[in-house]
Amino acid sequence: MNKKVAFYTLGCKLNYSETSTIGRLFNKAGFDTVDFTETPDVFVINTCSVTENADKKCKKVVQEALKISPNAYVTIVGCYAQLKPKEIAEIPGVDMVLGAAEKFQIVDYITDLTKNPKTLVYNQPVSEANEFIAAWSFGDRTRTFLKVQDGCDYSCTFCTIPLARGNSRSDTVENAVKQAEQIAASGVKEIVLTGVNLGDFGVVDGKRVNKFFDLVKALDEVEGIDRIRISSIEPNLLTDEIIEFVASSRRFVPHFHIPLQSGSDKILSLMRRRYKRELYANRVAKIKQLMPDCCIGVDVIVGFPGETREDFIDTYNFLNELNISYLHVFTYSERENTLAKEMSGTVPGSTRTERSKMLHILSDKKRRAFYDTQLNKTGEVLFEGDIKDGLMHGFTRNYVKVQAKYDPVWVNELKNVCLTKISPNGDVEITESEEILIH
Repeated sequence: MNKKVAFYTLGCKLNYSETSTIGRLFNKAGFDTVDFTETPDVFVINTCSVTENADKKCKKVVQEALKISPNAYVTIVGCYAQLKPKEIAEIPGVDMVLGAAEKFQIVDYITDLTKNPKTLVYNQPVSEANEFIAAWSFGDRTRTFLKVQDGCDYSCTFCTIPLARGNSRSDTVENAVKQAEQIAASGVKEIVLTGVNLGDFGVVDGKRVNKFFDLVKALDEVEGIDRIRISSIEPNLLTDEIIEFVASSRRFVPHFHIPLQSGSDKILSLMRRRYKRELYANRVAKIKQLMPDCCIGVDVIVGFPGETREDFIDTYNFLNELNISYLHVFTYSERENTLAKEMSGTVPGSTRTERSKMLHILSDKKRRAFYDTQLNKTGEVLFEGDIKDGLMHGFTRNYVKVQAKYDPVWVNELKNVCLTKISPNGDVEITESEEILIH
């Protein structure tokens, strides 16, 4: 029988695309991929290190893995593995740690599944991680996360990602299109473009040969893909030409996720962000002018060093007045080897928690208000295969989450539905008219 490998992914969509690619490497080497609970011979844990909590999660996953399969070989990869390999090596039961330059050679490193008392660590300086490795997720028939860019040349004072992933580098337009065509051939209907700094796409072998807009135009021509979604893009890189193209695109959907981080120009400066809030407001206004029903998501950090109550209220009021749809709220946590860790004006933990709760409540209000604007409209929903309490779910092109009675025929199908009302759980219910449901 073939050896069995199981994966666990922490963090972003980019990590999920890379986990799937690593999984295909194992399959090619003769391993069978199994669920985490099926007593595998090898566990591969792909880690994140954006926050301190992500590090703690890694340790917890290792503990749970060894409860399931005490003799399994445990390998840790990902951002945490690049940043703190020695710390991971001290976690009981971890057999191998691979850095950013080594993770895609994982099968070559795992030559013997014998557990040894000393953890093996292969971790070159992040400067050695200078090659772009294409990746895309597999296993969800509805959507795929397609990695087209990696690394970051920005120097935000709170962020460890450049230390974990290296300099900005990208796939070529031609190869990204080829990957998209392969994905289309597998029956997937939606691609989510991912990267560390997606809008910085175009750096190949240390030289800028394209820009993100070139990729957008090329992917829009790929037959067989119904939807392409941009996962996240910096506001200073979201140009008018990109917004205008998406507004008239056949495949790119009206949904943008745009990191803000703070609505205070003072805090944005301390963070070394490359824009002020006026530019952000202009981007939102431009999108809504051309796509009134567009969904806009926002990343925001609370409790950054130096953030006074007035700064936070400034952020809150700015977000409250913006025509946005939801927030992803992050509570600032100190990270080693970042400038922010050395800054004065530390915000107490209880204050960070209070501010986070306020923004989560605001996010719920924003999402509800956005959903309200979509009621009694017809939307095209791509239904997924998940079932909970007899219900299945899907998303409209503009990212409204819809629920319906489970029907296996609808899985991975696009259906035109009427959005009727918001359910108690916050999802949108639909009219189940056969006439409406015909695509």
